[in-house]
Amino acid sequence: MSYRVLITENIYEEGKEYLRSHGYELKMASDISENVLVEEVKDCDAILVRMANITEKIMKSGTKLKVVSKFGVGVDNIDVEAASSLGIRVTNSPESNKNSVAEYTMGLILLLAKKLLIYDRELRDGNFQIRKSFGMDLEGKTLGIIGVGSIGELVALKASKGFGMRVIGFKRNITSNQMDSIKLTGDLDYVLKNSDFVSLHVPLTGKTKGMIGKRELSLMKARAFLINTARGEVVDEDALLEALSQNKIAGAAIDVFKGEKPSKDNPIFKLENVIVTPHTAAHTEEAGIRMSVHPAIGIDEVLSGREPSWPVN
Repeated sequence: MSYRVLITENIYEEGKEYLRSHGYELKMASDISENVLVEEVKDCDAILVRMANITEKIMKSGTKLKVVSKFGVGVDNIDVEAASSLGIRVTNSPESNKNSVAEYTMGLILLLAKKLLIYDRELRDGNFQIRKSFGMDLEGKTLGIIGVGSIGELVALKASKGFGMRVIGFKRNITSNQMDSIKLTGDLDYVLKNSDFVSLHVPLTGKTKGMIGKRELSLMKARAFLINTARGEVVDEDALLEALSQNKIAGAAIDVFKGEKPSKDNPIFKLENVIVTPHTAAHTEEAGIRMSVHPAIGIDEVLSGREPSWPVN
């Protein structure tokens, strides 16, 4: 029996080849709108999705559908609750991009600490005297990690072992308060108050949406920096804009924004104490290949009757 996989957006050839070599027929979606996917999923057994929203309506239309597998980690674009009620498995790829995001996070921290973009910009404008404005060393500084999953833990390892930073982490459910390279706490306020850099690594859920707001930002040191490579909706952008423009915190590096694609008129873009990037923390060739192959593996595991390596539900 041949199974058919609907791929909502293009992936690396390695992921497609994995599926073909295991006997799957591939169907590329013509568009990622709900109305189109509702029709195109009808004859498919699996969906491999990147950024498209996989709604209850789409999944109900897929009467043969058994699994939705995510290119990447965050599954906030998949109605997981609806999938569970329909008996559809959801898998993701948590191991695929963790090193890429962890390296990127450390890169952003270095850019902020060493003022590299400021030096570059000012020297290009003829301001050699910018060299009198000093950056800071990372050694001995405290990095606070909000969300200690696979990415957060790897950031902690790189920061502590590679740069001599002290690392503290916020985690809601703690089985042990000490992990390799990081001291854990269930007290978010403690992490915010005591960190020189705060890095966000939580998934977007009902509990994490807006978890960093005006109150939380007010707890941070005036010389502290915020780094967000998680999801834009985790941070109240208006509160962050106020904190940055009034120098209540020293600066921020933001890879993700509310609604995914920010407006070019976003007032945060006008601030000089902010580094912004277009959701590219996981954008390496190596991660792209893994993010293509791992969901393909998840599809094959489910359709072969095996427990998936990276289950979400």
